[in-house]
Amino acid sequence: MSSFLEGQVAIVTGAGRGIGRAEALALAAAGARVVVNDLGGALEGTGGSATPAEETVAEIRKRGGEAVANAESVASYAGAARIVQQALDSFGQLDILVNNAGNLRIGMIEEHSEEDFDQIVQVHLKGTFNTCRHAVPVMKKQKHGRIINTASNQWRAPSGQLAYAAAKGGIVSLTWELAFELDKHGVTANAIAPFASTRMTEHHEARNQSLRSSGEISERRLASFEPRTDPSMVPPMIVYLASKHAAQVNGCVFRVGGDKIGRFAHPEEFATVFHDIEEGPWNLEQLVRILPQTLFARGSKAPHL
Repeated sequence: MSSFLEGQVAIVTGAGRGIGRAEALALAAAGARVVVNDLGGALEGTGGSATPAEETVAEIRKRGGEAVANAESVASYAGAARIVQQALDSFGQLDILVNNAGNLRIGMIEEHSEEDFDQIVQVHLKGTFNTCRHAVPVMKKQKHGRIINTASNQWRAPSGQLAYAAAKGGIVSLTWELAFELDKHGVTANAIAPFASTRMTEHHEARNQSLRSSGEISERRLASFEPRTDPSMVPPMIVYLASKHAAQVNGCVFRVGGDKIGRFAHPEEFATVFHDIEEGPWNLEQLVRILPQTLFARGSKAPHL
């Protein structure tokens, strides 16, 4: 055990398996007391069991740390409130919130039902809102806090997982807004887009190969994917962002995993054209003549499509 986060209290959602488990273990090893949250359901979000959270807690305690288990669903607004309250009841404070809980229903738009889309958005995006909504008043009152959300490279480099990409893109926007709102209150909000080998990525990889076979994904696009390694490669960045050393790091999105830590640029206008407003709205002939030489001159497709 180290004292890097001594005296801090953390919540990690989705911490029963994979990346979330590795994050909870790392935070505890750095001295934080941890609420280990995991619904314990199937990958697609059905069912539930306290066992995964309890197993992570048992491992933390075995290594000399302090932790309690929680099996609430982050998709429930009231459930998220109970997660935060458990941190306060068990340890008297809340300093770090790591939103990692997620589910997966793979498919392009024709393959998604309304239920599929709702389930993904409910857990990933609304679940992140739910826990933040209940944690933020606590952090603002104590004038200290670290929020670390889990995005995905899917929000900028899609691969045929519509609802997942939409939810993760929403988390990026939510994180940016939180950073703006909380900047003057001693609370930071950042996000990571992790990559590691987990039960979720097994489905990603099978999906990618299927799309390659059908011609939906190019070899160039497949080659852009980073090789996935053990989830333990992700948590050091989480511990750093949770620490006093990252007090001025706010509103950032990082790509983390394997041998790499990268930082995404915030979206910016990279080309602009202007029109004399006194002449009224643009007309179609102007747009047909001007746009190919200006806004589209650097290419109209996003990278890796």
